[in-house]
Amino acid sequence: MNGALLHTSIRGAAEISYCRSRGPGGQNVNKVNTKVTLRIRLGDLEGLSAGELGRLRETLASRITADNALVLSCDGERSQKTNRERAFVRLETLIIASARLPKYRRPTKPSKQAREQRLQSKRLQGLKKMARGFAEDD
Repeated sequence: MNGALLHTSIRGAAEISYCRSRGPGGQNVNKVNTKVTLRIRLGDLEGLSAGELGRLRETLASRITADNALVLSCDGERSQKTNRERAFVRLETLIIASARLPKYRRPTKPSKQAREQRLQSKRLQGLKKMARGFAEDD
């Protein structure tokens, strides 16, 4: 995956819309459209292989709409420009992270000594709890 190609692909293909934010801004929050919503069709993303696009669809399934568009919004700052830049950075980060191959996990088993230690500690814990019982009066 080429990061520079992806960067220009995202900036050119994304549809940007603005609306009033619920975030910080004081009286400004009722007057200025600072919330940024980015929408990009997955078919418009260049620089991703078919496998990367498939992993992207799996990991970001909750953010993908029925018309195959990835939607992301940002309203953390008071400035529209800052929210727009943060949204693009977050979108690029999400795409790159979800397109990356997951690390292969080699299945392992605990060693015989580890199993013995675990059982021994369980026995000791049980004995400790049994010793907490009330003493009988003679």
